[in-house]
Amino acid sequence: MVLPELLVILAEWVLYRLLANSCYRAARKLRGYGFQLKNLLSLSKTQSPHNNSHHQQPQQQQQQNQQNQSLQDSLNPIFPSITKYQELVDKNRACSVSSDHHLDTFVCDVDGVLLRQHSSKHFHTFFPYFMLVAFEGGSIIRAILLLLSCSFLWTLQQETKLKVLSFITFSGLRVKDMDNVSRSVLPKFFLENLNLQVYDIWARTEYSKVVFTSLPQVLVERFLREHLNADDVIGTKLQEIEVMGGRIYTGLASGSGFVVKHKSAEDYFLDNKKKPALGIGCSSSPQDHIFISICNEAYLWNEEDSMNENNTLPRERYPKPLIFHDGRLAFLPTPLATLAMFIWLPIGFFLAVFRISVGVLLPYHVANFLASMSGVRITFKTHNLNNGRPEKGKSGVLYVCNHRTLLDPVFLTTSLGKPLTAVTYSLSKFSELIAPLKTVSLKRDRKKDGEAMQRLLSKGDLVVCPEGTTCREPYLLRFSPLFAELTEDIVPVAVDARVSMFYGTTASGLKCLDPIFFLMNPRPVYCLEVLKKLPKEMTCAGGKSSFEVANFIQGELARVLGFECTNLTRRDKYLVLAGNEGIVR
Repeated sequence: MVLPELLVILAEWVLYRLLANSCYRAARKLRGYGFQLKNLLSLSKTQSPHNNSHHQQPQQQQQQNQQNQSLQDSLNPIFPSITKYQELVDKNRACSVSSDHHLDTFVCDVDGVLLRQHSSKHFHTFFPYFMLVAFEGGSIIRAILLLLSCSFLWTLQQETKLKVLSFITFSGLRVKDMDNVSRSVLPKFFLENLNLQVYDIWARTEYSKVVFTSLPQVLVERFLREHLNADDVIGTKLQEIEVMGGRIYTGLASGSGFVVKHKSAEDYFLDNKKKPALGIGCSSSPQDHIFISICNEAYLWNEEDSMNENNTLPRERYPKPLIFHDGRLAFLPTPLATLAMFIWLPIGFFLAVFRISVGVLLPYHVANFLASMSGVRITFKTHNLNNGRPEKGKSGVLYVCNHRTLLDPVFLTTSLGKPLTAVTYSLSKFSELIAPLKTVSLKRDRKKDGEAMQRLLSKGDLVVCPEGTTCREPYLLRFSPLFAELTEDIVPVAVDARVSMFYGTTASGLKCLDPIFFLMNPRPVYCLEVLKKLPKEMTCAGGKSSFEVANFIQGELARVLGFECTNLTRRDKYLVLAGNEGIVR
């Protein structure tokens, strides 16, 4: 009984793909040809032999341009492209400033409109963001199951695909884990994939902004409200149940099920006699055509129009600066990219073990050579070398670095070719065990920490990261001024690290795995530049305060790296990303 049913389903799918889609395309072409024929006939009527005088040529040229434009519009005769709306705005004919614009509403969807599409529609355009939730908020097993679903997703309808993805991603997922992902992981990927043309309209309009989407509301609501200042978000609400004092998702939709955009929009504006003033939909989505038809002005975002254009929102135009974010994945996990990652995982793990063993067991110059042969790229530039132990009665050199990963002191000591001592605020026992240099943990007591660092400087060179925590983005956190009070022999070191697959830092995960994840990248890059020793007049010995010294070094490192200085601290980072103060237990 099962085999005949499967054959019937397969036959229906073949008929739908081959006949329904073909008929739909043919109907659109015939409709376009009809518009073209009509326009050509009207154009031929205007070109009579009595209109060949020289003074009528500009008028004929204008008419011909209008006919050509109408021919182009006939390819999509229902709604115009958003480029037309942008032209109207530029001419001050669409969004003229008035006092009642806040009473009007701008509606759109996030999938395929506000966000650019990267994943194939055969699986679902929002697949990468479901994978981010499954991997970062769930587990590697959940992520593998989600990837395996691609084997049959292409046979399903769009609504069914969404139900399957939602169930695999959210079934059994803790609500607090989803909150963490939506706060610290997803915004980075959403910002990087904002649709520039649609965002220009979003940011420029003074209308009230409401987003309607069939996606789970918890997936997009925090980003839309906190980063894009959306006034309301209407999405699919997921069922929650309480288990052993905690709340988890069932993976099923609550209430009336998954949101149908045009029906939800009609219900939303039922009590309001005014229709939405502006709506933007995706040209490839028939549902969006129905959805935006209730608007006074409706436009379509055509994906093909931007195939040859850079439609990425520049970092300087982000609605909020992206300074902190969390999660292990450094790439957008489309189905093919995710498959490549899982294939690489076992190889990367053994490669990381090899790289760690080389750094711990072998001399510096041999370790650097083997590391470069294994794919680690180190660029080292120095303006100031200080070798050897300090003279009697003098302290060692204090190397002051910005902080990118826990491996900053390791790469600095191997690049300099001499042993350094690193002081840290929070370091896991595992990281201390595999470190190829001496590490000392500070106690967060200013007096005791200063005395400990002074003793270490009397024995040799010391490396410190005054930011107190890592920052992935091109920003420098506030430098703690304690180091400036210890010595006048201060050497700033500019550090940058780049990865392609995994981030080697985390705020809410297991910090003991940070070095392993960084070294699992196929070709990690570390850039170090040792600057000139700080002039005496710029140190505390030269009359400067410790705060002035710290700010000066922060500014110099920012200048060399091309980063931006901030007043944010370690505490700010961990409160934003993890809800704690970042103390490793």
